[in-house]
Amino acid sequence: MSTAISTDLDDLGLFQRGEAWQAFDALRRTDPVSWTRERSGAGYWSLTRHADIVRALRDTATFTSEKFVNLEEVDDDLAGIRRSMLETDGPRHRALRQVLQRDFTPRWLAGYETFLRGLTASTVDNALAKGTFDFVREVSADFPIRVLARMLGVPDEDTGQLIEWGNRIIGNTDPDYADVLLGSTDSDQYRHLPFRSPASLEVFAYGEELAARRRGADGEDLVSKLVNRMPRDGVPLSETDFRNYFLLLVVAGNETTRHAISHAMLALLENPGQLVLLRERPELIPGEVEEFLRWASPVYHFRRTATVDVVLGGRRISAGDKVVLWFAAGNRDPGVFAEPHRFDVTRSPNDHLAFGKGGPHFCLGSHLARLELRLMFTELVARISSIRLTATPRRVRSNFVNGLKDLPVSVTAR
Repeated sequence: MSTAISTDLDDLGLFQRGEAWQAFDALRRTDPVSWTRERSGAGYWSLTRHADIVRALRDTATFTSEKFVNLEEVDDDLAGIRRSMLETDGPRHRALRQVLQRDFTPRWLAGYETFLRGLTASTVDNALAKGTFDFVREVSADFPIRVLARMLGVPDEDTGQLIEWGNRIIGNTDPDYADVLLGSTDSDQYRHLPFRSPASLEVFAYGEELAARRRGADGEDLVSKLVNRMPRDGVPLSETDFRNYFLLLVVAGNETTRHAISHAMLALLENPGQLVLLRERPELIPGEVEEFLRWASPVYHFRRTATVDVVLGGRRISAGDKVVLWFAAGNRDPGVFAEPHRFDVTRSPNDHLAFGKGGPHFCLGSHLARLELRLMFTELVARISSIRLTATPRRVRSNFVNGLKDLPVSVTAR
């Protein structure tokens, strides 16, 4: 007897069980612009087709980020203190983005490559020496946070704290991570904070201490540049702007690459022939990175809000409605990707949405993430003789971040 497929995208258990892909497929076939009821919220339109998602990403006049990009509805009186670069459009968004944009270009990042290669090798050395270990803890989480620490100019001994803050903030719907669960009455007292997480206060305090020491100096770290560079529009970063920008760097600079590395390794474990192919043809690794990103879809969605009445996919969306762009669904759209549920490191072209797709909000750190993935898997493929799971990985309970809490493995080095 067949079991009906749940398409309730507000059910976090659906994502924790790894069943969201079937829901996306069903919605894309039958109701690609569908209404999703929320347990706590006004509800939202879910976009599951690649083309519709791209349209919404590029049309910021109709689908704005100004009303916030997560599912949570932020009160108007709190919008000013909650707003980060992600929640701005137009000239101010461009000015905020420009403050650090050149520091994430391939040309600038080339200056980090020697450091990154050494860090990659030492990370893999330390992990392989253990033989049996949690790949998330020893590799996926450890590597990108140490890269971020170098760019922020903070000591390595603080990286564990940075990881913990990211878990508590992004994992605000997972009882293993959250101080208070999003949607609970306890979270109301933190509604003025990003993700309603009290950990945000700790990140703010840490960032403010760094800023106080570096303001007026000529440091080359990202904190120094944030506090000393003037945005192109001539409007300096306020204290609130700095806090929210710094928190965004701490969270986005760690969480997304971490989960991409974890899911990429799991995909190779589940498709050992692909690992063999990469070992035989390492020249495939740059293209493999794009398949890793498509497959992992480390961020399930971002939200926009309709500014006017608009018809999309045959559905009438009203001004003020929340519109959720399910990147993960777009990354498995059979109209764009042949056999989308097949992991294929030779896939080309690979028009994935892991970083968004065009438009002003394209991920600032996309070049860094690609570089980290390329270097890490070049090292891993060359160094691993065999690898197997020793227990079932656990997923983060979230419909925002597609994360693995752990990935227990046993590895034999070459």
